[in-house]
Amino acid sequence: MRTMNKGSVELHQLSIGYNQKNVKIVAEGINATIRQGELTCLLGANGVGKSTLLRTLSAFQPKLAGDILIEGREISEYTDKELSRMIGVVLTEKPDVRNMTVRELVSLGRSPYTGFWGRNSEDDLRIVDESLQQVGISNLSCRLVETLSDGERQKVMIAKALAQQTPVIYLDEPTAFLDFPSKVEVMLLLRRICQEAQKTVFLSTHDLELALQIADCIWLMDCTNGLSIGTPEELAQTGVLGKFVERKGIHFDSKTLTIQIDKAV
Repeated sequence: MRTMNKGSVELHQLSIGYNQKNVKIVAEGINATIRQGELTCLLGANGVGKSTLLRTLSAFQPKLAGDILIEGREISEYTDKELSRMIGVVLTEKPDVRNMTVRELVSLGRSPYTGFWGRNSEDDLRIVDESLQQVGISNLSCRLVETLSDGERQKVMIAKALAQQTPVIYLDEPTAFLDFPSKVEVMLLLRRICQEAQKTVFLSTHDLELALQIADCIWLMDCTNGLSIGTPEELAQTGVLGKFVERKGIHFDSKTLTIQIDKAV
């Protein structure tokens, strides 16, 4: 039986999409909770609406209907400054910065408290150094960001989100562009952050097997079946994952949570 942790983000009858000349609904009637202390992974095919959901939860895009509650308060009731202290966002795009050290970039995570041009206090710099240490990149603090590998840069952006000291962190494809060992390292890092710092971490990913092995909770978006939520084991037992994965020559093993490929096809 799953441990019911305190819910940090609650969705009630949420509808997401676009309201331009004509309303385009991507998904509707979403009722779900993203729980504190659990690593929650959002899976789904391209174009199903994962990025739209993340943008809506981050308040980058308005919802069409329903409620998004962060620690019991509707997201629309927060000011921009308050939201910047509640939600940290790590995007897929690589940070395009020049002549900036890792420590300087991570210190920008303190801007909700100091202002973008504000001077960091000793306490701010202590938080920056603690964030670097938590992610395990203190040795990179004086390196220029442009000299880092993709995996190192992703860790820097996670450290920046930690320095922001938000209870909620959203990540869009945090393992994109990484080699397999780096993917595993980043996913394990995020799970450890969830557990040790009791953060609410929600991320989208295409790394299905990795998510099934590491995530505490899976959100599977599907055009046909809508949104399915559960532990990897629960979604495997109900057959939801099998229906999502299996094609001709591709089989899903619900016991081992792995994908088998028929080379003869």
